[in-house]
Amino acid sequence: MPKRSPSPSVREPVQVYLAPDDRDLLNRLAEETGLSKAEILRRGVRSFAREQRGGSPMLRFVAETTGEGWPDAVAADHDAALAEAYRAQAKKRK
Repeated sequence: MPKRSPSPSVREPVQVYLAPDDRDLLNRLAEETGLSKAEILRRGVRSFAREQRGGSPMLRFVAETTGEGWPDAVAADHDAALAEAYRAQAKKRK
């Protein structure tokens, strides 16, 4: 008989240590919204997961570097072109 996955209503306990300012923020959000602290943390995890769905770092890099600005002979000297593009992206982050 195949193993059944747990019901969506079954929850697993997780212990989290928060810095005092994060704990205060969580308390304030719970008070302001009427949601439980656990629900706020669950929503935070889901929100973070949505942000990460941008794909792999290489796919994000390719998406960021599409369009104008690539040399005509990029295939012939791709290492130099990629290194230059990477340095340009690193400068933007600073």
